[in-house]
Amino acid sequence: MTTSDPTTAPKGVDTLLILLAIALLAALVVPLVPAGLFEPGAPVALDRFVWVPDAPSSTLFGTEDGRGFLNFLFEGLTSGGRNGAAVGVIALILIVGGSFALVSATGAVDRGLMALVARTGDRPAWLLGSLFVAFSLGGAVFGMGEETIAFIVLLLPLVDRLGLPRECAVMATYLASQVGFATSWMNPFSVLVAQGIAGVPPLSGAPFRVAMWATFTAVGVVFTVLYARRHRRQPAPGQAAVAAPAPTPMNWADRLILLGLLATVVWIVWGVTERQYYLPELSAQFFGLGLFAAIVAWLDRRMSANRLAQTFTDGVKQLVPVALVIAAAKGMLWLLGGADPHQPSVLNTLLYGMGLALDGWPTWAAAQGMLLFQSIFNFFVTSGSAQAAITMPLMAGLGDLLQVSRQVSVLAFQLGDGLTNLVVPTSAVLMGAIGVAGIGWSQWLRIIWRLELLFLAMASAAVAVAVGIGYV
Repeated sequence: MTTSDPTTAPKGVDTLLILLAIALLAALVVPLVPAGLFEPGAPVALDRFVWVPDAPSSTLFGTEDGRGFLNFLFEGLTSGGRNGAAVGVIALILIVGGSFALVSATGAVDRGLMALVARTGDRPAWLLGSLFVAFSLGGAVFGMGEETIAFIVLLLPLVDRLGLPRECAVMATYLASQVGFATSWMNPFSVLVAQGIAGVPPLSGAPFRVAMWATFTAVGVVFTVLYARRHRRQPAPGQAAVAAPAPTPMNWADRLILLGLLATVVWIVWGVTERQYYLPELSAQFFGLGLFAAIVAWLDRRMSANRLAQTFTDGVKQLVPVALVIAAAKGMLWLLGGADPHQPSVLNTLLYGMGLALDGWPTWAAAQGMLLFQSIFNFFVTSGSAQAAITMPLMAGLGDLLQVSRQVSVLAFQLGDGLTNLVVPTSAVLMGAIGVAGIGWSQWLRIIWRLELLFLAMASAAVAVAVGIGYV
């Protein structure tokens, strides 16, 4: 298994190029738009907005406290501190990348999945249900995406022998991973990035998201199993007895690594909810997981110490683009004057204008509008981290004006981003997944549109419930 590349936008346009263009646009717009602020000492509200015509503007190159386009990336990288974005969140992201790379390189997860296929291959309902839960969990924890394509290739001969339609292989892998991606409580490519940009404590609100993940996953399992039963055909003669490909046997090291992964997930959820663990503690927990996997792999003599060190380094390298995306997002905020509502900035002016357009909307309607916006925006930018970098700086502040909590703003982002990945033709991973199964996009849409509408309705309900309970 490899870590998903979260920084590639559709049609081959790199996310950093998009963010660079937006930063340049911001630098050009700032001198033309008067800055403003919301009166200090009072709640942020439209009637508390004050124009500040003599606020500092931006140039090409800034010195000391000046703002310049060429400075935005450095300013973004060095913003915040160890307990916030960008420095703290970037440190967490890089450590997560190295640790997950170690777990993946041991092969324990791959062998575990193939063992699951072998044990349930003669019982289609158990096979599909088990795979759906496993890949949904992979999407929630690892941010799985394109690696599901390899598993689809492995599963196709099995589903053919069992008389199952080929789309079931896509549902139990790619579709499941995106359900987990959309409802995750710890996805490093969407939730952590969005929470960091929005100024929300990383991994906060986990219990609500865990319950949401379980609900969406259960619905996906039921749909997949019922679809398989309805469309199953008789296996070809002579093939009915062939249940599953022979997997590479799991040994004590594989089981110990998988147990360590499960224990770490439980430890993290407990630490965040019961002990209020924050970036330093979370980073240590993830590093502990990677170190544990490395030690077990070394004791089992499947990887040398030097190779383990290089694997960790390569995993860190793989998430450097995500770190740059976070830095670019914070740098854009800096160009616009910063995210402090009580300091002069063009961002406050933009938020004031958007707030006027939505003035009078009830909180629940504003939250639903955010969900709709994120769902539509994902057609153009399917990368989760890129969408977070582009939209969350505005959506978080807009939520403040409309009494929508920042946690709900993040929730609307992740649901809108993840669930539409099931149908948008601009998703390269979706097109690759259905392509290897020999399914056309229009055929896939005819199969999945009812489930997609159900998921979107459930997403809307989840956002409504979050608003109703005061989710923060």
